[in-house]
Amino acid sequence: MATKTNAVRLVEQAGIPCREQFYEFDESDLSGTHAAQAIGMPPEQVFKTLVARGEKTGINVFCIPVCCELNLKKAAKAAGDKNMELVAVKELLGLTGYIRGGCSPVGMKKKYPTFLDETCVLWEEIAVSAGARGHQMILPPEKLAELVSAKLVDLTE
Repeated sequence: MATKTNAVRLVEQAGIPCREQFYEFDESDLSGTHAAQAIGMPPEQVFKTLVARGEKTGINVFCIPVCCELNLKKAAKAAGDKNMELVAVKELLGLTGYIRGGCSPVGMKKKYPTFLDETCVLWEEIAVSAGARGHQMILPPEKLAELVSAKLVDLTE
């Protein structure tokens, strides 16, 4: 069995019920839809973590279903900014401590403003990256939002 990631440890320390799912990942397909398929969950219930930079607000974190696209106008509005753009993949590790395909909203290097798509409440539990490729953690969305101080907002197209 793989070792526990920092994200999983933080969730457990917070007393949040959490299940881990491991799957084979493919460097050529790090998509969230592949992750959803691999762990046998609907793509609407598996959330990807995107990092974006606002003109005024700086770095923000957005978690949305893997089958959706982030609406940058809605993201900017949620963050109280005029413009928002995704950070370059090469910046991800330095900003968050995570690599593409393994970016978790839990346990980033710094505490960034975090936003969770409001559709998360349609599910008793959702999956998010556990901080490593091929590793998801499944937990109640309200508890995740509480842990990372996320606001629930409409973020998708």
